[in-house]
Amino acid sequence: MYKTEILGVRIDSLPLSTLLEEIDQAASSNRRMLIAHVNITALNLAYKLPWLRQFYNQADRVYCDGMGVMVGARLLGCSIQYRYTLADWVWPLAEMAARRGHTLFLLGNPPGAAQRAARRLQERYPALCIAGTQHGFFDKTPGSPESLRIVEHINAVNTDILLVGFGMPLQEQWLMDHEPILKAKATITCGALFEYVAGDLRRGPSWMTQNYMEWLARMLISPRRYAWRYMRDIPLFYWRILKEAFQPIHHRLPHTSQLEQPPKSPPRD
Repeated sequence: MYKTEILGVRIDSLPLSTLLEEIDQAASSNRRMLIAHVNITALNLAYKLPWLRQFYNQADRVYCDGMGVMVGARLLGCSIQYRYTLADWVWPLAEMAARRGHTLFLLGNPPGAAQRAARRLQERYPALCIAGTQHGFFDKTPGSPESLRIVEHINAVNTDILLVGFGMPLQEQWLMDHEPILKAKATITCGALFEYVAGDLRRGPSWMTQNYMEWLARMLISPRRYAWRYMRDIPLFYWRILKEAFQPIHHRLPHTSQLEQPPKSPPRD
């Protein structure tokens, strides 16, 4: 396993099997782990938002969830060997959790999506224990009564693996604000995952999703949701990649250790 840095964000290159083993180890112990994913949209946001770059660079694992990121790495003269999307690997994650007795908590997406996703996961893996579900339509400001109530509930049900899907960068901001008081052992950002698992959002055919064309499938299936995002983000990302490729190294975006640090949060257990 090694790290590649793109636009100031360090990205892990590790097999999915290794990541699942690490999640299992965290869920089986008192170790706590934060796992995030990056795609072109995430790296564009992190380019503009130093706090988001800091979030990614302080996470325990950041994996690649987009073919565009792999291409960007190649343009910078490096490589990312592994790319996977949680809509695929949530199933082996659920299988591992069911087999090992780990609990899942599904937080985020529109009302009803997390519950429907939980039912689908348990239909395939009846031994899977869902500790709870909660939609993402609540006051996410730091210290709000709703956020604190939800954190208390997640902690009270002894959550082993927490999936957080508010979309970028809301999920990352909420976790940055509340992760110090969360007691889930492994926390994973997941975007619109529950809508895909529940069948509320369709994915493209396997010949597209398995050949790095999921972005195109999303544009064709849900143009209102994705077309403008990808039409804006893809050329902007590659423009930034090309600028970085031709810049001296000392002019490139800083990583976490070079950023001005805010006051430290309480340490994780």
